[in-house]
Amino acid sequence: MTGDALTLPGPHAARDGSRGARWTVEAVEALFDLPFPELIWRAQGVHRAHHAPDRVQLSTLLSIKTGGCPEDCGYCPQAARYHTGVGEQALLDLDAVRDAARAAKDAGATRLCMGAAWRGPKQRDLDPVLAMVREVKAQGLEACCTLGMLKEGQAEQLRDAGLDYYNHNLDTSPEFYGEIVTTRDYQDRLETLERVRRAGILVCCGGIVGMGESRRQRAALVAQLANLDPPPESVPINHLVQVEGTPLAAALGGKAAIDPLEFVRTIAVARITMPASTVRLSAGRRELGEAVQALCFTAGANSIFYGDKLLTTGNPDVEADRALLGRLGLAPA
Repeated sequence: MTGDALTLPGPHAARDGSRGARWTVEAVEALFDLPFPELIWRAQGVHRAHHAPDRVQLSTLLSIKTGGCPEDCGYCPQAARYHTGVGEQALLDLDAVRDAARAAKDAGATRLCMGAAWRGPKQRDLDPVLAMVREVKAQGLEACCTLGMLKEGQAEQLRDAGLDYYNHNLDTSPEFYGEIVTTRDYQDRLETLERVRRAGILVCCGGIVGMGESRRQRAALVAQLANLDPPPESVPINHLVQVEGTPLAAALGGKAAIDPLEFVRTIAVARITMPASTVRLSAGRRELGEAVQALCFTAGANSIFYGDKLLTTGNPDVEADRALLGRLGLAPA
């Protein structure tokens, strides 16, 4: 290893004095540009300093309300305006959520993440979700929700019901965001994250790579995440799953928009810039294959979505994941 690599630009002092350090896009991009072995070495060192290197947190994702979303996110098969074969399904009842929570726990998951395809919940939507949160907690699991944008007071209701995490991804960099979503802006997402943080709920926030963005735009996404104050406790990194009928699938034509090793680089850079955060391999893990997943764990990923289905897309089945983790000598956190 070269000594120079250890003195590359890192966090820079905040000009307004509001925070001790901030990551510039240039500093994050410099990490991306490191030779691959050195980047992985640095990421593994940061990982070992903050986490048990042989432990992986297991979360299960459940769609509690599927399809019919009014948004136009170019990657999402649940948008009502796209023809993807995903039908609209009403909110699950409490018994179904209880059964899913028990199954997730029996399979080894420690957190159940509940997702609903809304722009944001109305109060009549939120009330049954609060009961779901209470039920998940009663089953001995951590509870996470992703319900879209939150209005004033809604985060506090979720907190009082016992919610541990709220997921609201930034998706991509501010500069590339308008190419992916037009029905809400970046500031809308930041405001929801601020409401969640003020309510005292832990933040789950990450993004999607492989949507046609440049390396610099990936660096800008990581900088945005790392500069949240504090950074998210949980950072899901999604590899785009191209679903037929979505604009991104049409634009990319089934051709992968990111090299697998660039995805591993993204995991490593997220680990270095957000040392204390849990970095999760999320959507697209099945498409990456086992060898790339193994590299991601080496680069500092320490969480996965666990179960054979995410919201609407496939995922490695439980037995395959158990076998892979066993071969790698990794154990559930």
